[in-house]
Amino acid sequence: MSDQPAYLNIDRENAPGVIVGRRSRDMVEARDKQGWLDNFADDGIVEDPVGPSLFDEEGVGHRGKEAIAAFWDKAIAPTTKLDFQFDEEIICGNEVAYIGKIVTHIAGHISEARGVFTYRANDEGKLVALRAFWEVEATMKSVRKAD
Repeated sequence: MSDQPAYLNIDRENAPGVIVGRRSRDMVEARDKQGWLDNFADDGIVEDPVGPSLFDEEGVGHRGKEAIAAFWDKAIAPTTKLDFQFDEEIICGNEVAYIGKIVTHIAGHISEARGVFTYRANDEGKLVALRAFWEVEATMKSVRKAD
């Protein structure tokens, strides 16, 4: 056991934000909507992307399991596959930020959302905030036919 404070000796595999983020991505990759929802705290929020978008016209996010389930139906269910390709991981307390991209496969096309993707856990190990900072316009410009 180290006598250093946790912020100088980060357990990169077991940090709370890393765990809830990994669980979230695993459930998306498995197409397990209920498992994904179960990962969230009752008052959790999804902002993907942060601000107004085709998924959230008002830009206030999707708060609570009912709203998060509706987000799944609108944004995740229509996809064939989502690939999470993160280049960098930054862990701070119960949160983690990933820099990289999410590659979306949908209707014979592929798009790439480059950005910063954050996951925050509560003390019970539930996901309380999933926030994705990516630009809709740039992502739309990346759309191409799948090979």
